[in-house]
Amino acid sequence: MVPFDEFMRDALYGEAGFYTKPNGGHAGRRGDFLTSPEVGPLFGAVVANYLDAVWKRIGEPADFTVVDVGAGPGTLARSIAAARPLCSDAMRFIAVELSAGQRARHPAEIESTATMPTQPFDGVIIANELLDNLPFRLAVFDNGWREAYIDRDAAGRRTETLSAPFDPMPAQLLATAMLGARVPLIEQAREWVQAARRLVRNGTVLAIDYGVPLTAELAQRPWRDWLRTYRGNERGEHYLSKPGSQDITTDIPFDQLPEPDALRSQAQFLQRWGIEELVDEGKRIWQEQAARPGLEAMKMRSRVSESEALLDPSGLGSFLVAEWVAERRA
Repeated sequence: MVPFDEFMRDALYGEAGFYTKPNGGHAGRRGDFLTSPEVGPLFGAVVANYLDAVWKRIGEPADFTVVDVGAGPGTLARSIAAARPLCSDAMRFIAVELSAGQRARHPAEIESTATMPTQPFDGVIIANELLDNLPFRLAVFDNGWREAYIDRDAAGRRTETLSAPFDPMPAQLLATAMLGARVPLIEQAREWVQAARRLVRNGTVLAIDYGVPLTAELAQRPWRDWLRTYRGNERGEHYLSKPGSQDITTDIPFDQLPEPDALRSQAQFLQRWGIEELVDEGKRIWQEQAARPGLEAMKMRSRVSESEALLDPSGLGSFLVAEWVAERRA
């Protein structure tokens, strides 16, 4: 019998885990789920604007490190490079990805690694849809909040059993809830953010994910809305079914993370850092070249549909973006 986070860790990152086995889970239209960078290069162009702003804020250092954690096949790195940010000459781009198969697809001009840097640096750590995949504990309300454990019955089938009530009870949990209500307890995500903040000497830790401001919101929703599985860009089976064959993910309750310096929707973040100006630029270039459009003009035209997807209030636009700002001397 193991707590849910240990079951999830093995299912996603064990020897035969969803992300670690050969040809394991990955983002993309032909993958298992679609993230903002895979919508098109517009997302990376806006992030490039953000990187320039951070670089300027911390004094335009000659060494500016950008770490993309959970980088997948390196799509965000390619889009940022194509946008040619002002900080390009100073930028050292590190793509952190656990899957060897995904690292093999990273562009040659970036640093590709399975592990985080160990020495503090000036720059930005980006965690785009990373925290939702970090193993979490699972609390269930049954005459008090209890922890879910995964066991096997006499026939070898995985089952769920509950602990005694929490004592003490985690602070973010409601005093009472509907029978069967559930919430994730995301200690590993919180610890990851804390470790990332220690690495950034001057700059920002940026986390983008689907989630809610308060844990209580998840307790009041059907748990199948926020505790989800994915495979082949479709919803998967129950989370205990066929571990290693599907992604397991949760909406992030941001109140369980260290308090950020800013918390916005993805739509607000993208608008703040110039998505509308980039779309207007794309429309202008397309109109100028529409009679004989080339590849660049076609890319500019696609910015309209990309922006609609990225700003969609019922989809990617509703994701939350948290920023933790660091301003320390060397």
